Amino acid sequence: MINNVVLVGRLTKDPELKRTQSGTSVCSFNLAVNRRSQTPGQPDADFIGCVAWNKTAEIMEQYLHKGSLIGVEGRIQTRNYDNQQGQRVYVTEVVVQSLTFLEP
Repeated sequence: MINNVVLVGRLTKDPELKRTQSGTSVCSFNLAVNRRSQTPGQPDADFIGCVAWNKTAEIMEQYLHKGSLIGVEGRIQTRNYDNQQGQRVYVTEVVVQSLTFLEP
């Protein structure tokens, strides 16, 4: 089985570092990835949810900001949870395994 994702895009907002109850660093962010072919009346980019853990999350918070051009390699992961209204929420996101800065 293969589950590998490679994306190049820009951060839609400044990365915000959070910690789990056990103290693990985590950074959730959206990456704006331009579409190769653009159709009139359609969006020019996709906004893809990503999550980085541990040292990668800490590096993102320290060195990156809204608009930073980065490359990520990772895997797609799905999860679900029940929100405060008792509704089941499904989430699909890219779990970052490798991060590359593409601008100085």
